This record gives sequence, C-alpha cells and structure tokens, in this order.
Amino acid sequence: MTKKADFNAEEWSTVAEGPLLAGMRVVTASGGGRIRESMAMAKTYVHAREQAGESELLDALVAAPPSIDSERARESGDIKKASSERLTQALEILTAKATSEEIDAYKRFVLTVAEAAANAHKEGGVLGVGGTRVSEEEQAPLDELAATMELDAGTAADA
Repeated sequence: MTKKADFNAEEWSTVAEGPLLAGMRVVTASGGGRIRESMAMAKTYVHAREQAGESELLDALVAAPPSIDSERARESGDIKKASSERLTQALEILTAKATSEEIDAYKRFVLTVAEAAANAHKEGGVLGVGGTRVSEEEQAPLDELAATMELDAGTAADA
C-alpha cells in the first residue's frame, strides 16, 4: 500500500491538488451556484473520510482539508490549463509509486469531486423550477476530465 510518506512534499502537493482542481474546473465553467458547488465538493471529501480503510492513499488524501497552491494557480493563467497539467503530473507520479488499484481509486475520486460540483446546482430555470442538473458548460470539463482519468463521465461514483 502506498502511503503519504512515499511522496516528497512537491509530489504530494501535486497529487492532493488534483481532485480540488478538477472540481474548481467545473465550478468555474458556469456562472451560478459556486457556494453550493464548493459545499458539494467538501461533502465528497467528508464522505470519503467516512469510508476510511479502503485505500491508505485516499485516506491520506482526504484526511486534511484540500488546498491549492495559489501562486502556482496564478502562474498557470487559467484553471483549465492548471487542472489538466496538474492531473497529468499527478497521474505520472502515481504511476511511479502507487498500485493500479490505488490509481484507479484516485481517478474515480477526482471525477467524483468534479461530478459533485456539477450536480450541486441546477442551471437555468426560475426559482429552482426547470433548468438542467448539469449544464453544457459543466459537462464539457467533466468529459475532458473523464478522458484524462480514462473513465466514463457519470460513472465515477459507481466504479
């Protein structure tokens, strides 16, 4: 089993930022619901903490509140680019250090966080009536993230 101690600080930061950047990519894709979407992402972490024991790597990942290196995010210029680059780097790091089961669990968790953000707030409609659960603007980054994670969008939580 892979542990947090198997990573240096820079590697761990890259791996830990992945799920949060994926969620932020969806949150910034559309105009409304940012508070609900952020709360949904936080609940995903809480739920993962409650499931402790299935993966030591994921247990360590969700044990501390997630954070993003704001300096690095500013340098990248946009969240889409930052999330794509960091997730690619995280997967490269995990490929070198983690088991295939742990990598799959990480990929599912990343997409689950992003899907939680997308499903947290209806887009369109009036006073909560009508609208769509996931807007086209949110679905596009979900599809891109799913491709990066080599998963099907909408199946992360079930996988």
